[in-house]
Amino acid sequence: MTSNHHPNHPDVDQSDRTIPRNLRQTGDADVDLLISTRVRQSPFWHLSIEAGCRQATVYNHMYHPRSYIDPDEGGLDAEYDLLVNEVTLMDVAVERQTRVKGPDAEAFVNYVITRDATEIEPMRGKYAICCDQDGGILNDFVLLRLADDEFWFSIADGDLKQWLQGVTVNSEFEVDIDEIDVSPMQVQGPKSPAVMESLIGDVVEDIPYYGLMEATVNDIPVLVSQTGFSGEAGFEIYVREATTNAEAVWNPVLEAVEAHGGTTTGISHQRRIAAGIMSLGQDMDQETSPFQVNLGYQVPDDKDADYIGKTELERQQEAIENGEFPFTHKLVGLKMAGEPIRDYASDFWIVSDPETGEECGYLTSAWWNPELDTNIGLGFVPAAKLQAATDVPLDDSIYDADVDVEFEVHLPDEYAEEAGEPVYATVAKVPFKESVNPSAREQAKIHARDDMDDSGS
Repeated sequence: MTSNHHPNHPDVDQSDRTIPRNLRQTGDADVDLLISTRVRQSPFWHLSIEAGCRQATVYNHMYHPRSYIDPDEGGLDAEYDLLVNEVTLMDVAVERQTRVKGPDAEAFVNYVITRDATEIEPMRGKYAICCDQDGGILNDFVLLRLADDEFWFSIADGDLKQWLQGVTVNSEFEVDIDEIDVSPMQVQGPKSPAVMESLIGDVVEDIPYYGLMEATVNDIPVLVSQTGFSGEAGFEIYVREATTNAEAVWNPVLEAVEAHGGTTTGISHQRRIAAGIMSLGQDMDQETSPFQVNLGYQVPDDKDADYIGKTELERQQEAIENGEFPFTHKLVGLKMAGEPIRDYASDFWIVSDPETGEECGYLTSAWWNPELDTNIGLGFVPAAKLQAATDVPLDDSIYDADVDVEFEVHLPDEYAEEAGEPVYATVAKVPFKESVNPSAREQAKIHARDDMDDSGS
């Protein structure tokens, strides 16, 4: 599998994408991240550097810390252990806050998201997505509703503000859309409730999942939500006027985290993969439909109001219900052999069909999972091969089904069992490990299983 013979691995069918994924296997590059004034430094950036940040990436045109603990001291595995057993502080200021405010805020938000914004009560939030007119995912985010006329989009990596502003051009929506000086940090892990209680009191017990609460930390006004990008118990602290108040909130929060046995870590992609949480730009993008990536539940079948992408998404929804699948590939969970994957992948690793040896897909996210004692990952595989192996429709229900399908994954030699040879992978249920606070979709699955158990007893 050389780059000369496969300039971009054309055997992997990407005919339903305008811009194919770059599948060239370039591997890790010995390149330093250039720190310059062209990319924004968040209000917490210098504090993350002081805390020992050793790796960073660029996210939302901002520098984003990704790891702290030295590999000789456990590296990302040690950070994972702190997250699942103790508590961590994460700098997530890159989740820029785009505010929509005005008399038509609810109507506007309801028009740009697929879910029903009218069901979100003030001081509550919801995970949601925006799609374009072709049903492609523009962004996924935590949508916070502070008041009848005010919403905050806590966005993933993408220029959503410009999209939202563009939608209002020549429209009759009476709203103001801007980015506000609010930066979030996350306190995540089983000891996060105790940390938050030490900071804002036992009122933290009154915050429901996806609930919001106004509070103060060190006399600085903040917004607290019970949310997070980890699958573990956790909270986000949204610091108002963060450019001024960064240190005044970060320092006491870090002290509280350390007092409970934790420290500063990066976002744990190891844990979010286990939870089946997708990463925008990695597992999905604007040329990906919600129905390809376990987000079909984000497309309601009872939303009467019009929204961007509704016609196309309902067309796709109907096709899938009729046993068709309007895309070449479907994202699935995979359990893989090989040496433990303990760092970020530099490439979309190639997936092939063990029956034919032909390249057929690609892995988007992968990591070693200590609880399962195996490598796990998310990857795009041919929908036709999945359909041939199961009677389950290729909607969200496929992720909870037993599908007996094998693939081969071409891991780098450092992870391969034998240099130059692929490892076997089997389709697995997603999530691999259920979240402490299950999503609405996970909760529905849990209730369905409980109902089946009750009826069979």
